[in-house]
Amino acid sequence: MLTKRIIPCLDVKDGRTVKGIRFEGLRDAGDPVALAAQYARQGADELVFLDITATNQKRQTLVALVRDVARELDIPFTVGGGISAVADVEALLLNGADKVSINSAALQRPALIDELARRFGSQCIVVAVDARSTPEAGWQVYTRAGTQATGRGAVQWCREAADRGAGELLLTSMSHDGTKDGFALEVTGAVCAAVTVPVIASGGAGRLEHFTSVFEQAGADAGLAASIFHFGEVGIPELKQHLHSNGIPVRL
Repeated sequence: MLTKRIIPCLDVKDGRTVKGIRFEGLRDAGDPVALAAQYARQGADELVFLDITATNQKRQTLVALVRDVARELDIPFTVGGGISAVADVEALLLNGADKVSINSAALQRPALIDELARRFGSQCIVVAVDARSTPEAGWQVYTRAGTQATGRGAVQWCREAADRGAGELLLTSMSHDGTKDGFALEVTGAVCAAVTVPVIASGGAGRLEHFTSVFEQAGADAGLAASIFHFGEVGIPELKQHLHSNGIPVRL
């Protein structure tokens, strides 16, 4: 049985790690290089770095900062933000990223997923999906850092992204992000049932039990969180011991 992964996320703005609630009200959470080193020491399975303003500011990801973070890591490192072309991916992979996360550009031109998967291999292409539940239309996908509705259903888009060559999906519930009320189990479970690639659940982690639920009930392959790690509310060793004690396979 494959082990479940615990993944801290560095949301980076202006060179600093930040965290908000439902993508708003950002507050400073520290230096991304120092946090990366800390999480690697604590036993994180992977690390995700998202330059959260790159797309809206129409610029490339902060390559120099990515390089500095990568120097601190001996675990897989995924980088996203402002990626829209083969050259963007090449630059990040050359500067220490193991995988890249694409979001808005893939929604704007889905064939980009096919192109990147053919060029670099599906194993290093992660498609990030920001979804919000609406009473009228259910779970819908949003783009441009969660500011624009796309009219696409979340499960439908996840299935298309996987079919086009995404090696992994990073599913974030905007409705749950930063609330610490637990992951979005329903939509996460629906996506996990619809695709054959790994699904990373994101948005809403607040307690140890939330990770147990997203693995056991929704079938996620990994759990991603930010503020509970950044502000010391949950420790990665503590979380992994909890999961192990509950029969969930993790790398200790």
